[in-house]
Parts: sequence; structure tokens; C-alpha cells
Amino acid sequence: MMITTIDKQTALVLIDLQKGIARRETIHPMSKVLLKASMLVDVFREANLPIVVVHVNPLGGAWTKTRVEVTALSKHPLMQTFARFAFPMMGFMNIVPEIKTQPEDILIEKKTWNAFFETPLDAELKKRGVTQLVLAGISTSIGVEGTARAASELGYNLTFAVDAMTDRVKEAHENSIRNIFPRIGELGTVMDITRKISSLRVK
Repeated sequence: MMITTIDKQTALVLIDLQKGIARRETIHPMSKVLLKASMLVDVFREANLPIVVVHVNPLGGAWTKTRVEVTALSKHPLMQTFARFAFPMMGFMNIVPEIKTQPEDILIEKKTWNAFFETPLDAELKKRGVTQLVLAGISTSIGVEGTARAASELGYNLTFAVDAMTDRVKEAHENSIRNIFPRIGELGTVMDITRKISSLRVK
């Protein structure tokens, strides 16, 4: 793993660090992942760089109505209606308290794995002149990878904070880290990223 550089106009993108996702069992301790993510938030705030906080609300998404072999969301209309009331009551979409958002942050609600699909994310980033994204969050092989693939297609330089992401499936996480992410970006730890951003400020 090696990060060659961080662009001067880089944004942090945190994927699905919300209560409904974070409470699930993952292959890494969630407390450590959230600590690393919150450290990134502090670094980006100190450097006055944009922070994007993404949460997923799959209800009503077209993909939830297609035929699949495994589904995490019932396709039954009554269950979908129940979920529309239950999700907000359970705080499913609420960002975890470890990630403290500010009014200037870019808050994105997505329906799919990809935070760019049918959202204003690309427009908001371009408005700020962003050329690079640092990605973190859950799950590695789903929301993070789905967003990263789209970001790569849009021409963003990508850096993956490998110790600030996790997955429910070890093999899926490792496949993203070993086989997918190195082909579309650079990988490093939160400490690696912090050093690069610190060097930007020195210059």
C-alpha cells in the first residue's frame, strides 16, 4: 500500500456510517472503525477540506423491486410500508454519534450502493473544485466499492482509508482491498493520509 500524493482539492467521503448499518456484526470491531473515521473527520476539518457524509435509505429504490436470490429488504408491500415507519423510529438513517456533522458538510442520501447515482454528489464536488476523494465507511464491498467504481468512472483520483472501513464478509472485504481498489486508486491507513494532508499544509 502506498499513497503517492493527496490533491489540494480533496474531499473525505464517509459511506453509510449510520446507526442501522453500524449496529450489524462486522469483521472488524466497529468501535475501531468509527474511531479511525472520526480521526479523518478531524484531519479534514483542520485542513478546511470538504467532508461528505452519506447515508442509505433503500426504501423505494428501483433495485429493491428486482428479482434477486438474496435480499435484505422484503419485497412485500405491507413490509415495505412497515419499514417506512419503522426505519425512522429506529434511527436507521441517523449518522452515528462518533461522526459529528457540521452545517458546511455535504450530506447525501442515496438509494443504492453508489453515492453518485441519482444524487447531487458529483455536482457538489465539482462546485468545490474537488479532484480527489478519500473513501471510508461500510460496507467495503458494497457502499464503498459501489461509490468508488462510479467515482473512478467520473475521473476522480481515489484514496482508500483501509483501517476506516469494514464489511460483514471477510472474503468480500479482502477482494475489494486486494483486487479492486488497487486498480482504481491508492490505499493507505488513516495515519498515511494524515501525513500527506499535513504535508499539503506545510507547502
